[in-house]
Amino acid sequence: MTPADLDNRFNFHPADNVIKQRAHEHVRSRCRYLAQILDEDLPPSREKNIAIERLEEVMFWANAAIAREAHPAPLEGQA
Repeated sequence: MTPADLDNRFNFHPADNVIKQRAHEHVRSRCRYLAQILDEDLPPSREKNIAIERLEEVMFWANAAIAREAHPAPLEGQA
């Protein structure tokens, strides 16, 4: 791992353009939607809580992928 790799992983990456801002919101919206479905469809349980926690992790890592990329691809239909 290079120092640049470490810098990229541990530096703050603001959503400094509209494409990134929309991409973050898109990920949050899709994850929230799935969380609502899981909350409605699954019985109360430890496993349900874990599934929703893991979905939070998915959202975190997806947003990290957007934030760390210098030039993210536009969302589908936003070229």
